[in-house]
Amino acid sequence: MTELDDIRAIAQRHAGHRNPAMPRLHIYCIDHPTDAVGLVYEPVVCLVLQGRKRTFIGDGMLEYGAGECMVVAAEVTAMGQVCEASTDEPYLALNLYLDPAVISAILFDMESVPESAIRSGFGVSKAGAPLLEAWRRLAGLLDRPEEIRMMSSHLERELMFRLLTGPQGALLRQIACADSRLSRIRRAMAFVRHHYSERLSIGDMAATAGMSVSVFHRRFKAVTGLSPLQYQKHIRLHEARQRLITEHAEAAAVAYAVGYESASQFSREYKRLFGSPPRRDADSLQSTVGAGL
Repeated sequence: MTELDDIRAIAQRHAGHRNPAMPRLHIYCIDHPTDAVGLVYEPVVCLVLQGRKRTFIGDGMLEYGAGECMVVAAEVTAMGQVCEASTDEPYLALNLYLDPAVISAILFDMESVPESAIRSGFGVSKAGAPLLEAWRRLAGLLDRPEEIRMMSSHLERELMFRLLTGPQGALLRQIACADSRLSRIRRAMAFVRHHYSERLSIGDMAATAGMSVSVFHRRFKAVTGLSPLQYQKHIRLHEARQRLITEHAEAAAVAYAVGYESASQFSREYKRLFGSPPRRDADSLQSTVGAGL
């Protein structure tokens, strides 16, 4: 068996169960292709073990499959779609949500590396043998829960080291540096998420990042795939979707609550992002949850 086969077997044994002692390690198992679904990523590294997935970020599209790692270093909005999965061979992936403190501690012990230019806040690359071995060792703790307390931090550190010395290393390094270009863009992204319902200007956002408007706009789009105002719109729409599902509110009331001045404009933009009008989309999602899917 290959390293990937070993990791796949571990994930299959534990799919559907989350170990509270390893809260940032998640297993995803989906037995059918899906439509594109809107989401907001947290910083994460994903190793696909079986099947294929597409992620649409801004105007770009990434497709990745077994043996490939996707790294997301910022809170980007996206559309995710499982495009290859079946009952016999479901889409199977491991996600490890990133802890900047772990990355910082490793970088402290590594030789200093100059900051790279921002190309994007995400990337996909093939997982080499040393990285797969690190994934196997970390995932293997799920079979030995009595070792988690002593070993998980060491094995996560090993995995992060392999990532930092691999193709996505420059991207990950910027997560840990408090004043890196990426960290300043993430600061502005957090500002938008906290003030999404307000009328924000590009100048407000750029000031939060400590950049000129032109530099900020260029770097923000490089990280997220969206302009700053498009990003705010997507955050508004994701928040609206959450409210429609959890509060059972009327679409017009939700539109005004998240900062829209026109309910009709809200409905048009909601449908453009999620594929259905607000109330129909929310009712469909509630039915899916109610059916246990």
